[in-house]
Amino acid sequence: MSDPIKVKLPIDGMSCASCVGRVERALAALPGVSSAQANIAAEAVSVEYSAPATAEQIIETLETTGYPARTASVTFDVANMSCASCVGRVERALAAAPGVVEARVNLASESATVTYVQGATTPQDLAAVATAAGYPGTLRDTGAPMGEAAQEAGDRKAEEMRRQGRLTLIAAILTLPVFILEMGGHLVPAFHMAVSETIGQQASWLIQFVLTTIVLAWPGQQFYTKGYPALLRGAPDMNSLVALGTSAAYGYSVVATFLPGLLPALTRAVYYEAAAVIVVLILLGRFLEARAKGQTGQAIRKLVGLRPQSATVERDGAFVEMPIDQIVTGDLLRVRPGERIAVDGEVTGGESYVDESMITGEPVPVLKATGAPVVGGTVNGTGSFTFRATKVGADTMLAQIIRMVEEAQGAKLPIQGLVDRITMWFVPAVMTLALLTVVVWFFFGPDPAVTYALVAGVAVLIIACPCAMGLATPTSIMVGTGRAAEMGVLFRRGDALQSLQDVDVVAVDKTGTLTLGRPELTDFQVAPGFERDDLLRLVAAVEQNSEHPVAQAIVRAAERRGGSLPETTEFTSITGYGVEARVGGQRVLVGADRLMAREGIDLGELLVRGQALGEAGKTPLYAAVDGRAAAVVAVSDPIKPGSRAAIDALHDLGLKVAMITGDNAGTARAIAGQLGIDHVVAEVLPEGKVEALNSLRAEGGTLAFVGDGINDAPALATADVGIAIGTGTDVAIESADVVLMSGDLRGVVNAFDISTRTMRNIRQNLFWAFGYNVALIPVAAGVLYPAFGILLSPVLAAGAMALSSVFVLSNALRLRFVSPRLAEGDEGPETDTTLHPVAAE
Repeated sequence: MSDPIKVKLPIDGMSCASCVGRVERALAALPGVSSAQANIAAEAVSVEYSAPATAEQIIETLETTGYPARTASVTFDVANMSCASCVGRVERALAAAPGVVEARVNLASESATVTYVQGATTPQDLAAVATAAGYPGTLRDTGAPMGEAAQEAGDRKAEEMRRQGRLTLIAAILTLPVFILEMGGHLVPAFHMAVSETIGQQASWLIQFVLTTIVLAWPGQQFYTKGYPALLRGAPDMNSLVALGTSAAYGYSVVATFLPGLLPALTRAVYYEAAAVIVVLILLGRFLEARAKGQTGQAIRKLVGLRPQSATVERDGAFVEMPIDQIVTGDLLRVRPGERIAVDGEVTGGESYVDESMITGEPVPVLKATGAPVVGGTVNGTGSFTFRATKVGADTMLAQIIRMVEEAQGAKLPIQGLVDRITMWFVPAVMTLALLTVVVWFFFGPDPAVTYALVAGVAVLIIACPCAMGLATPTSIMVGTGRAAEMGVLFRRGDALQSLQDVDVVAVDKTGTLTLGRPELTDFQVAPGFERDDLLRLVAAVEQNSEHPVAQAIVRAAERRGGSLPETTEFTSITGYGVEARVGGQRVLVGADRLMAREGIDLGELLVRGQALGEAGKTPLYAAVDGRAAAVVAVSDPIKPGSRAAIDALHDLGLKVAMITGDNAGTARAIAGQLGIDHVVAEVLPEGKVEALNSLRAEGGTLAFVGDGINDAPALATADVGIAIGTGTDVAIESADVVLMSGDLRGVVNAFDISTRTMRNIRQNLFWAFGYNVALIPVAAGVLYPAFGILLSPVLAAGAMALSSVFVLSNALRLRFVSPRLAEGDEGPETDTTLHPVAAE
């Protein structure tokens, strides 16, 4: 039985003796906890426990009881990892450290993210734990500018690629004569005769010995300096397999060269070319692997590249150029034509169109005038303006996006658990199988049995490298989430990639999600004898005196059609009815049907049209000029372009769509009918949305909720997958699992699509990685030899092993070229007149 573990956990929420008692009782009830002593003054609890209790259980219990332990996270770079077995060892070492709640290690990004209890350990201690396990850990500089870690990682990978490229070239140049001398004689008998008659077989072997020794001691040194120490620690990895395999071939050849009397005459042969070519091929695989790894983080480097290095800032009454890191909140900045905006802010003067496609995915430039928000990283058009900085450094939207992408790329999906369980025992099992292969061939194989045993054993060691297994999942996640970010889909939680695959029902908020979120004039139908544009200006002239949202919608529609509005006099607001005023000598009334009835105005056919508009979920108003009914006006919250196409696409994916809104049932049903929504829940408060979600989940299974991320925070947190839809700085990042920057429901379809493609890519990679080993390890061991006389060469095994990793990486990189399932302009069929600012008959 292991010794009890003692840990002191800082916790929040204790305020009295009752709190102390509750904490102690909750922890003491856990199996394995021998003592728990809470201290209100120190705001901590000391726990002594042993199996089956774990640190994770203790922390979960504290969270459930209402006294959460204070935790922190740290990320550091981890060197020397080469396969899935390495990942497992680093994770197990970190997870076993005192106070560690969770440890996630990523082979593709060569990093580890550890969540730990504050006070129980330190980041330096955790890095030391990884180093002690044989994988040096280096803490990242948390004070560095945003994205600098990604840039440094990219630089490291670029340098690793160059280094492996140099070593591969050197090894190939040295190996070529070895390969020609040995294999040339096997392939061309005349060449073998020429070598024997000129320099002789022994001299040929000596030349091969010298060149192979240089290959193994110089370019191939990394396999031995890492592989054998790992083997001695009882934690063999890929390097151990390569080191053992090549050492066996090399050692056998050395004996045959210098001590031939120790071997039977029939078995005196050398395998220098096998050892040397194996090193060349694996180095080539690592070169291609390093090159592909460098491409997996391209999305983050693109995002970091959006951040300008300097900006024009006001200092002492003058605008001067200065580094972006010196900008502080409240600074006034000037943006010239074509410049990239430095930080988030609000326009204070001037106007220009700004290309925000890099952030939101929307290709159309947005007009920015006084009071408009601007986002750092976006590109100014041909105008010029000044703005005041509201968010700088790590608080900017671009920094938040980069942080979310980095976190998503470092996530570990549930599917990775299968890989972890297998790779934990994979390398030791392979070494055991290789030993068994040698024994079987030695005692039961044909003559020369020693040669066959050597070839088969080395082939098993070389071909079974678990590199592809370790790379299968993280590379797809890195590339998939990176491409999603470029499309405006941000996975705040990486495991949402997999969770989206289980969704059965997509529940959607109406206002701001399906619709634009503000009223617009959708219909303006005039009576005979009136000219539409002139009448619209008259009505807007009256309404411009009102602050009501409906009035402002009519004014905006008139302004979009051009021309100035005429002056009004004698404006009167009639509470509960409408407004009236004189415009150019004409008496104009605008209001509900009851206003017209009060004034004795016969609406005639316009009343029928107005009632139809009301049934369609719109708000009908009427206009009269000099006592004569002139027009029926309809205002509503227009459906966003693309909403219908998005709903249709979600149906094509086999999903049901529900709408949950606080709006009245008539309007909700009208919009649902236009969009083809399956289920409607209307007239609910924000807390009622949570109840509606729970009801839908009970009926339909796994649920995703799509909201504007502001008023929908409870629903976003309650859903199995919360998707916040919005634009720029309005996105409520903290409530959602997925954040869409486009402010468009089409982004939801793209989120499901990139999730499907990424998970399919992961399954393809895992199938290849596992299938490759399942199929070829028995072939390498020689199962085909009795029936077909086929025995896999160690050289071919090395080539196949290298290709497996390259295949997995190349397959993951295909995700870089995924196109949006629904792009800007894919609007689907028109949804009545709500897609048109002004409609008329």
